[in-house]
Amino acid sequence: MGVALGVLRTARPRQWVKNVLVFAAPFTAGLIGEGSVLLDAVIAFVAFSLVASSVYLINDAIDVEADRAHPTKRNRPIAAGLVPVPVAYVAAAVFFLGGMGVGLLANPKLLIVLGVYEAVQLGYCFGLKHQPVIDLAIVGSGFLMRSIAGGVAAEIALSQWFLLVTAFGSLFMVAGKRYAEIMLFERTGAKIRSSLKKYSGSYLRFVWATSAAILIMSYCLWAFELQQRAADSVWAVVSMVPFVVAVLRYAVDVDGGNAGEPEEIALRDRVLQILGASWVVTLFISFYL
Repeated sequence: MGVALGVLRTARPRQWVKNVLVFAAPFTAGLIGEGSVLLDAVIAFVAFSLVASSVYLINDAIDVEADRAHPTKRNRPIAAGLVPVPVAYVAAAVFFLGGMGVGLLANPKLLIVLGVYEAVQLGYCFGLKHQPVIDLAIVGSGFLMRSIAGGVAAEIALSQWFLLVTAFGSLFMVAGKRYAEIMLFERTGAKIRSSLKKYSGSYLRFVWATSAAILIMSYCLWAFELQQRAADSVWAVVSMVPFVVAVLRYAVDVDGGNAGEPEEIALRDRVLQILGASWVVTLFISFYL
């Protein structure tokens, strides 16, 4: 039972919150209310959660020694010795095959997205994470592929603005996460990933600030386009207010070096949750009312 719970912890179910991005394409296309589209999106969510968990298991198995030297990661089940490394690899294979099997229920094309995600992330685990800039791009691409997966599963065409918002929003979060890791190193002297040794705090601030600017601009242009498509509904434009404020609110955590785990911020920041809910409501009114 202890090993099973350790495997479940290593699978990081709390991080499955990231996979809600698969609902973004159906929602922004105004089709989330259709039963078949919603079902495909739910299947994509489950499939991506399982595949992502397989990557977490492999990553922790590879990084077991480095994690043991980290002030917080040493408590992870594999680093703590609760889950043997061979068991982690077997569990990763089970999670991956399970995710691919579930994805097949929605759309065979979804398997391509899941397979590419797994291949890219494994490349990251086995060495690319030590390459500066490349590591930012790969981690950011994970968020982008989640958004693409929802569109592919339901066979929805993705707009250029949707992809830009997702891509630079992902880069913004990833750069903030790396910045938090550098801040942790400066405060505690904890061992950090080799790619971070080639970054400076000022460079990462430049990356997340630039990404935030492009993210906000892309979203605003997208909102104006949505307004025209939605019979001049003002709600698409109103949605810019909670969206921009939410980005700036999250930037406070990034600037303070507290954005090491984006999903933790999303789960504990009540103001950010209210802003997010307000943003969703304004878009819902724009698309569905």
